[in-house]
Amino acid sequence: MKWVHVDIMDGHFVPNLTFGPQTVKCLRKHAPNLFYDTHLMLSEPWKYVEAFAEAGSDLISIHIEPDYDPEPVLKKIHDLGKQNGIVFNPGTSTEVIEPYLEQVDLVLAMTVQPGFGGQSFQPQVLEKVKQIDIWRKERGLNFRIEVDGGVNAINAADCAAAGVDTFVAGSAYFKAEDKKAFKAAVTQ
Repeated sequence: MKWVHVDIMDGHFVPNLTFGPQTVKCLRKHAPNLFYDTHLMLSEPWKYVEAFAEAGSDLISIHIEPDYDPEPVLKKIHDLGKQNGIVFNPGTSTEVIEPYLEQVDLVLAMTVQPGFGGQSFQPQVLEKVKQIDIWRKERGLNFRIEVDGGVNAINAADCAAAGVDTFVAGSAYFKAEDKKAFKAAVTQ
């Protein structure tokens, strides 16, 4: 299955601003067979999950850092018939997402501080990914582990060894001179 990762930023939770559900709806219309992995970098994600679900997102991920209870938001995403995910930033402890692991389809580990593309990969996040993978195995859970930020052909193998099974590669892919070679390197 081919995925597209869509970053949604509100200019509050992160300093950058992107687009809204209408863009996902237009993308879905022109590329209906892609899996739309929608990453909400929003201060108030609960206000927008329904709009993104209706627009055609297949998976909607929310950050743990804003001040709200993520449990009902994760449930609402499932109630809308979509997959859900929980996201944490590099400086966030894995213990804060642990209570939600049985409720999620995906855990997204940010390997940069979210908000801008082209940042350097923070390898210390892989220790957190390893812990999440241990919990996943110990509990017999089936969620995916995704990394986003600075992922490239050099660090992809380290990510996979830590337990990552889904990779977001933006700048590294789009700036690669040989996109086929880059894809081969990160999908080994």
